[in-house]
Amino acid sequence: MTTAQAVGAVSSEAAEWFAIDWQTIHRNVRRLQVRIVKAVKEGRWGKVRALQRLLTHSFSGKILAVRRVTENQGKKTPGVDREIWDTPEKKIQAVHELKRRGYQPQPLRRVYIPKSDGKTMRPLGIPTMKDRSQQALYLLAFDPVVETTADHNSYGFRQQRSCADAIEQCFKTLVKPHPQWILEGDVKSCFDRISHDWLLAHVPIDRAILQKWLKAGYLDKHVLHETTDGTPQGGIISPALANCALDGLERLLKEKFPTKRCLPSLGGKCPCVNLIRYADDFVITGRTKELLEGEVKPLVEQFLHERGLELSPTKTVTTHVEQGFDFLGQNVRKYPNGKLLIKPSKKNVKVFLDGIRKIIKASLGLSAAELIDWLNPKIRGWANYHRHVVSKRVFQRVDYAIFNSLWQWARRRHPKKSPGWLKQKYLGQQGGRNWSFFGESSDDEGKPHKVRLLLAGSTPIQRHVKVKGEAHPYDPAYAATWKAAG
Repeated sequence: MTTAQAVGAVSSEAAEWFAIDWQTIHRNVRRLQVRIVKAVKEGRWGKVRALQRLLTHSFSGKILAVRRVTENQGKKTPGVDREIWDTPEKKIQAVHELKRRGYQPQPLRRVYIPKSDGKTMRPLGIPTMKDRSQQALYLLAFDPVVETTADHNSYGFRQQRSCADAIEQCFKTLVKPHPQWILEGDVKSCFDRISHDWLLAHVPIDRAILQKWLKAGYLDKHVLHETTDGTPQGGIISPALANCALDGLERLLKEKFPTKRCLPSLGGKCPCVNLIRYADDFVITGRTKELLEGEVKPLVEQFLHERGLELSPTKTVTTHVEQGFDFLGQNVRKYPNGKLLIKPSKKNVKVFLDGIRKIIKASLGLSAAELIDWLNPKIRGWANYHRHVVSKRVFQRVDYAIFNSLWQWARRRHPKKSPGWLKQKYLGQQGGRNWSFFGESSDDEGKPHKVRLLLAGSTPIQRHVKVKGEAHPYDPAYAATWKAAG
């Protein structure tokens, strides 16, 4: 009897999860987020806090928070408690247990992943599922405030914004005769060093909950460590906190160096100071090198110091636009003929090709079709990222390099076969090309078919349409913009 009751209870919980009307849930949360945006614009911060509390205590908000942490990429990654919510019963139970009263976050589980240089390691803090869902819940109420008050030319960790927007803004700013100089900036260990005192004093969120997250500590090799500053890389709400700390820099620069006000120190000319930021990487333009190093850089350093941050001395440099600079995997440079061209950076191309060669070298035991299945998503993703800039020639060089690596793979795989035999087995004609790499595979019904390698050069170059600076997804005034973009 007890077993029957238990089974019945479990099935009823599963039925409750499957019966959720997600369209209504999204509409309820959206309605509150729109009201939060309106209150922020009107400067009614008491109303903002009341609406945030209403959202974080709502059933709809809790349902969406649990759904997010159980359906994203980290859904199978547990925290220190080694728990994951992988059944409808666990999910609906988590919704009912998601409460502010008595909530105490557990320490983060510290893991390390390699940085892009392949030498140093980046620490990540993995919260428990319960802490992740609590952060996701409060982010629903916090993000509309961050988006409404954000700098117009901030593009990292924001919905409906991308690297392509930041690069397009670089083009629009630097294609003009002035500015000519760029301050390339990088905030040193941004997530690890943000001041807790500054966050607690300035971030518009439930401060009691925020303090608990900031002071939760982390477990590294079974040893508990305290956290005195920084936000954990790996927490759902951390990117929004980092953006909140860095927002305001563009407004500060515009107040100090208005666009149309001429400065006597520049001979009565405009300073041409503009900020383009993606997360903790940014570029600031200026008319002269002396302006950027003597006035702009000290202002940025003071702004960051108040937040417990500082510029990275090795990554912060001043560059002339004709010399060119790398930003977000692209190289931005104005050539002697006066034309500004943005191309994939040499470093980005090298890292991509090194990764492709590594896969090919390690795939001697795979068939051609299996190797193509590994390579195509990577080639497609890389080419799509660079399709908005001047990439056609780079794409062709990349295709040639990949072809050479695949030819070496075929020769190592069949050392006693002639080049003619290898060409017949692996290379065929496609769209006017006689050297298209292919493999033999079969579908679900067992019918054989050819799988062909994707060419980066087949990706069409398309000019990116940049998002409007003041637009964000929570503002009803731009609903048509997001609908057209989506």
